Amino acid sequence: MAREGQQRDSKEGGGRDRDRGRGRGRDKEDRDNDLIDKLVHINRVAKVVKGGRRFGFAALVVVGDGNGRVGYGHGKAREVPEAIRKATDDAKKSLIRIPLKDGRTLHHEVRGHHGAGKVLVRPAPAGTGIIAGGPMRAVFEALGVGDVVSKSLGTSNPYNMVRATFDALKNQQSPRMVAARRGRSVSEILARREDQSAETSA
Repeated sequence: MAREGQQRDSKEGGGRDRDRGRGRGRDKEDRDNDLIDKLVHINRVAKVVKGGRRFGFAALVVVGDGNGRVGYGHGKAREVPEAIRKATDDAKKSLIRIPLKDGRTLHHEVRGHHGAGKVLVRPAPAGTGIIAGGPMRAVFEALGVGDVVSKSLGTSNPYNMVRATFDALKNQQSPRMVAARRGRSVSEILARREDQSAETSA
């Protein structure tokens, strides 16, 4: 009887563990369902083999939650849907958090570059919208930025443009981050910024 009780407890415990595992899986699925994915570029690639050329497809995808998290990825496959799926999975693994001002724009002007790709990104007042080219627009829409002004100063290659945009976003710093680095309070940082803006306007 004791052995049967132990077996029953172990089965029940295993069931509870499995239920907890299923719960974690559902949480991950819910987070994945909340993500916004944008297909930036798809390219046909050819591999030369004996007897001819073998064609495939390469996809570039940007993924974000519309609330400050964004990532990009690329994938290759013989069919377009499979290439997009691989690129989306790759993008979900590389999500980064970007600090946003009021949840709608960036904190300060910043430049980014990668290879021949060079971009300039500036915050904008409410109502401006997203002023950006195709690949950069996809990044800002997935990130959740509603007001931004940007300009591509280098190549129009979508891969380098997206990487340059991410380089610029990684250099974004919020007042809280600056205050923590300097050992001051956020109010002191903001007061100094207001004093500097008043001096420049005068």
